[in-house]
Amino acid sequence: MKIDWQGTLRARIYPRLTMLYGSEHGERAWNLIAPLFSHYAPIFEVQQNLGSGWSERDVVLITYGDQVSRANEAPIATQHKFLHSSGLGALINTVHFLPFYPHSSDDGFSVVDYKAVNPEWGSWNDVVNIGHEFRLMFDYVVNHISKQSEWFQSYLKGIPPYTDFFVEADPSLDLSAVLRPRSLPLLTPFETSRGTRHLWTTFSDDQVDLNFSEPAVLAAMIDVLLFYLTQGARLLRLDAVNYVWKEIGTSCTHLPQAHEIVKVVRDICDWFAPGTVVVSETNVPHQDNISYFGDGDEVHMVYNFSLPPLLFEAFLSSSTDILRTWAKKVCVTHTGTTFFNFTASHDGIGVRGAQGYIEGERFDRMISAVKSQGGQVSTRRTPEGTDVPYEMNISYFDALAGAPGEFAPELQVRRFLMSQAFALSLRGIPGVYFHSLFGTRNHTRGVELTGRARSINRRKFELDELNAMLDEPETQHRAVFEG
Repeated sequence: MKIDWQGTLRARIYPRLTMLYGSEHGERAWNLIAPLFSHYAPIFEVQQNLGSGWSERDVVLITYGDQVSRANEAPIATQHKFLHSSGLGALINTVHFLPFYPHSSDDGFSVVDYKAVNPEWGSWNDVVNIGHEFRLMFDYVVNHISKQSEWFQSYLKGIPPYTDFFVEADPSLDLSAVLRPRSLPLLTPFETSRGTRHLWTTFSDDQVDLNFSEPAVLAAMIDVLLFYLTQGARLLRLDAVNYVWKEIGTSCTHLPQAHEIVKVVRDICDWFAPGTVVVSETNVPHQDNISYFGDGDEVHMVYNFSLPPLLFEAFLSSSTDILRTWAKKVCVTHTGTTFFNFTASHDGIGVRGAQGYIEGERFDRMISAVKSQGGQVSTRRTPEGTDVPYEMNISYFDALAGAPGEFAPELQVRRFLMSQAFALSLRGIPGVYFHSLFGTRNHTRGVELTGRARSINRRKFELDELNAMLDEPETQHRAVFEG
């Protein structure tokens, strides 16, 4: 059936473009986007409706493209085989590969080329082959790109249109109102063909924010979106989408324009690949987080960022009062939306989702417990210039294992499995981080090697090493996996 993008879809998206750019530049934005629709439409005309999106039987595996490897084989293909040999293929129906694109830092989230697979990990054929048996979830890293990318290198050289692809700002301006997720400078100076320019770098000086106030940037990212859909993405994780629009004098997060861009993404997915599930990743307080449901016209799922810290605190305090209070208030506000429930993740345990729930002495105790159990605490900078906890970097198993000697090994396993059972049974779709399958402990050696706190929960395995762990009797790895 021919896709009517020139009529009905235009009528839906065009008002969003004028909201973002005004009438004149909205027309320009449409003229940049329309050829993309024309190019991709014939591909989607042979695709069928992808179904309702999810069911109560879904379980998502969150993993890296190089999570499991062995000599002379692409790691993505190795992991595919491991899913079968381990029996996981019968229990998990969706695989979320964290960014598997060429990258320069942050284990993938500093993307060098959106449309390529890291050649050290495999190829698009390897990714698509997994998609024949599992639904695939891709990361759509919309806020920033690597400074090693062709886009940014062209910006430095003064090559249009890339001269407008990044957010320049005068460092003398008062930017204290900007919400910061890091205790790092907001602006980074770069030497360009036009002199020194200070650019917006929300997360690091290697991750340069894209300038969505330029229509050509939106068009370029829509091209990436449509490409991912053609490569088998059935779920799309919108990474840090709350930061995509900048307006001096505001917090530069959750702005109406950011929500409008999410709606454009949703419109395109609904039109070209019905059944695609759009997921927001916004590590912010609960009410801000669920705002990305919109009126049922934005994302289908939001990452349930409140769950990991609240569940951890319940085990720590031996009290479910806060967890129960929160759970009673959690509801899906629109038909066709739900939560993406997780406990562990590659980013550790964020604390912003606990804001308004865990405070005072109980919050301080939680932070102290992480440090005493071998973890670290990353901070963010407030508008007042102080650094406050943002994220607890620790494996979820070690977070629940208690202080050394506090619990017997078999009780550590039971506590951990109880936490997973809770997440699996909540209303919503569960996402299980690869390390949760095995009760992986803190990877302190990784922190020493990289100098990054997040490496504590990002250990990679050789296939033989992983199989040996599971073959060894009477270990917590085997007990967790079997549980």
